[in-house]
This record gives sequence, C-alpha cells and structure tokens, in this order.
Amino acid sequence: MRELHFKDYFWNGELTSTGGYDCIIQHLNDGKRTCKEIEDFMKARASIEEKYAKELLGLSKKVCGHNEMNTLKRSLDMFKLQTEHVSLSHLQLAQTMRDEAKKLEDFRERQKETRKKVEQQMDALHKQRATQFKKTMETKKTYEQKCRDKEEAEQNMNRNASTSNVKQQEKLLTKTQQAKQNAEEADRLYMHNVSVLGKTREDWQKEHIKACEVFEKQEVERINTLRNMVWTHLNQLSQQCVTSDELHEEVRKSLEQCDIQEDIEHFVNLRRTGDKPPAPVLYENFYSGQRVPTGPPSSRTAPPITRRGPLPNPDNTEGDVIYSTVDPGYSALQY
Repeated sequence: MRELHFKDYFWNGELTSTGGYDCIIQHLNDGKRTCKEIEDFMKARASIEEKYAKELLGLSKKVCGHNEMNTLKRSLDMFKLQTEHVSLSHLQLAQTMRDEAKKLEDFRERQKETRKKVEQQMDALHKQRATQFKKTMETKKTYEQKCRDKEEAEQNMNRNASTSNVKQQEKLLTKTQQAKQNAEEADRLYMHNVSVLGKTREDWQKEHIKACEVFEKQEVERINTLRNMVWTHLNQLSQQCVTSDELHEEVRKSLEQCDIQEDIEHFVNLRRTGDKPPAPVLYENFYSGQRVPTGPPSSRTAPPITRRGPLPNPDNTEGDVIYSTVDPGYSALQY
C-alpha cells in the first residue's frame, strides 16, 4: 500500500491559494498545543508527587509505637523507616517527571525554531508569488487593451482609406503604427512577466515540497516523542509501585519476625515485680483483745477455683442415676 505524504496531498488549483499550506500549519499548531498540554500535565503530576512525598516524610517522623519494646518495636521502627524511604522514592519520582517535562519543553522549542525559519521563507515566497501574479495579470490586461486599440486603429484606417485626403490618411497610419508598437511592447512585457511568474512558481513549488517534508518529519518526531514520553511515564509509575512494594515487603518481613510470646516474656523479664500474691487480710475483733498472729499464711490453702460451663440438661430422667437426687445425709466435708 502506498504511503501518504504531506508533499503529495496539500496543493491547490489556484496559483495564489495557500489553503493546503495553511492546513498543515494549523495541524502543526494543534500538535504544538498538545506538547504544551502534556508538558503541563507532567509538571502538575510532579508537583502532586512532591507534595505527597513531603507529607509522607512528615508522617514518618511522627511518634508511632514509642512505648513498645522488643520484636514489635523493631517492626514498628521498620514500618516508619520504610515509610520514609517510600516518601524519598516519590520525591525522586517527582524530580524525574520534571526532567522529562524539561526534555519535552526543549523538544518543543527546537521544533518551533525550525518551523519559524521555514515559515518565514515560505511567507516570503507566497508574497512574492502573489505580487508577481498580480503584476502579470495587470500586464495581461494592458496587453489585451493595447491589442484592441491596435485593431480599432487598423479598422479605422481601412474604413477611411478611400474618403480621406492624404494628410488624414497619414495621420491614421501614424496612429495605427503607434497602436501596433504599443501592442507589441505590451506583449513583450506580458510575456516577460509570465516568464518571471513561471520562475517564481517553480521556486515556490520546490520550497513547498521541502517545507512539507520538514513539517512531516517534525510531525513524525512529535508523535514519536509524545508516545515515548507517556510510555516512559507509565514505566516510572510502575517502577514506583515495584519500589514501594519492595519497601513494604521489608516491613512484612519484620512483622514475620514479630513473636508475640517472645514479646510477652521480654516484658515479664524486664518489668517483673514479684512472683507471690499478697497474704489474705484476716478479721480482727477490736473488743476481744485477741489478735490473730500475723505470721506466714498456713500451708493449707484453699482449693483453686476453676470455671466450668453449666451442666448439660438430661435428655430424659427415667432410670438415669447420674442425675438422681443426692442423699440428704451426704456431706462433702471430711473430718
């Protein structure tokens, strides 16, 4: 399939028309605005990343688990440290985005300078072409008028050839010869201007082709640059996600080392205050004068109290001796 190019499809039927050229220029101006919009987008995204990074950095400095100890404290310290690293990575991402935006700005300025030179040259040719075309059309009009004057003089001389005297015939002849001379001069001038216009047209046509090739090359570079920039931008964001996940993985690894029982034992060993409960407080009768000795408690201690759930309800009571009534004479006290 044949490739389509600017130089083949932006011509006009009228010599002085610039419609095709103007169409290309309008498209390039639209492309320039797109470059500026992408550039502004990248700068705005960089500002967002920088603001987020600074907020995250401030958050990582806040007190978090100051009173914790042992393995959980190490995990929380790692959590804060990696949060700080995430913030720094976002700060680096913001700077990278600004660098990419600066590259696009430089690219846009380079294209602007190149286009400016070509457009100035083409504008001069368009002006020269229009001026020469106007001049040629004016000389054509003069040439046609002089030819009509010549024909009129010849016809007038022929009509009066037999009726006028010699003096009048000489006068008509002189007028006819002058009209013929004027027509010939106008013809030469008209032919010269047509020749000059032809040369001007050839020069413009060659430069138009060159301009189209330059503009098409710029358009190819612009599309390629924007496509690659957006691709790079997405790679940067993906890499940021990978970096953040790697930093978060460090926190997860630290949490895996967080041992609950070890932390409990660490706290007990560090802050233990004693391993015996206080002695029971005994009743003392104020009036009896008797005082219960305040010695060490008896070695005989009360049985431990244990918790247990309610007894299950029997499915049926007929013949079930497990849940029979206890003999009133039974006592749990042993003497």
